[in-house]
Amino acid sequence: MEGKLYLCATPIGNLEDITFRVIRTLKEVDLIAAEDTRHSIKLMNYFEINTPMTSYYEFNKIDKGKYLIEQLKNGLNIALVTDAGTPGISDPGEELVKMAYEAGIEVTSLPGPAACITALTLSGLSTRRFAFEAFLPSDKKEKQLVLRELQNETRTIILYEAPHRLVKTLKELKEALGDRRMTLVRELTKKYETAFLTTFSEAIPYYEAQEPKGECVIVVEGRPRKDIEIEEQKRWETLTVQEHMDIYINKGMDKKEAMKAVSGDRGVPKREIYRLLLEYKE
Repeated sequence: MEGKLYLCATPIGNLEDITFRVIRTLKEVDLIAAEDTRHSIKLMNYFEINTPMTSYYEFNKIDKGKYLIEQLKNGLNIALVTDAGTPGISDPGEELVKMAYEAGIEVTSLPGPAACITALTLSGLSTRRFAFEAFLPSDKKEKQLVLRELQNETRTIILYEAPHRLVKTLKELKEALGDRRMTLVRELTKKYETAFLTTFSEAIPYYEAQEPKGECVIVVEGRPRKDIEIEEQKRWETLTVQEHMDIYINKGMDKKEAMKAVSGDRGVPKREIYRLLLEYKE
């Protein structure tokens, strides 16, 4: 029989933040695939887990992934752990999960800590809808594309950042998104955990003067829908009604549908759009 892949969430700081089920599973599986075995051994020693470990990380995820899939096919049960938090969230675990599904291997996830969710609930910002971006891309062009996509994001935005890049990233976010409310969360679940509800314009000089320490989670307020609507309405007002109509007609709409769309964009009744079109023709 084939083995099973267990995605085991581990603490993001405080070692007590682990479930009984994860501890039992880590003891019962045949092999633990860890992002950094030197880091994970501390957790294993703390809970007296003696299961063999092997490394599985970003730069060996394909070759080691193939090896792990073969072991699963041969009947071994394998637990996947990341350095901290839930495997598959902003780490190479997602690749192993894809490979397991392609190979017909059963996968299950044992829930537990995740820095993005913990920071969101601690942020004091809206939690109903959110967009998780993890780390911004290192490539400049790709980063600019992502920042452009985030400009009109109405959901709360969650990003990860290392302390030595924090100020630079905050400046890039302020330039792209404008000044926004944000919460900077550091050292989650640890002794010196902090959650700083502020704005970009306040946070940048503060962290220029106070060197940040520890892994950071940046939680940013989404853009109000009302601001987007006002901006769009101003953009439509630069066009004549006929030019506005032509945009929708060129997309394949008939005249009636186009009039309805223009009416909605401009916030005026359809009869007013009809009247303006008649005037334009005259």
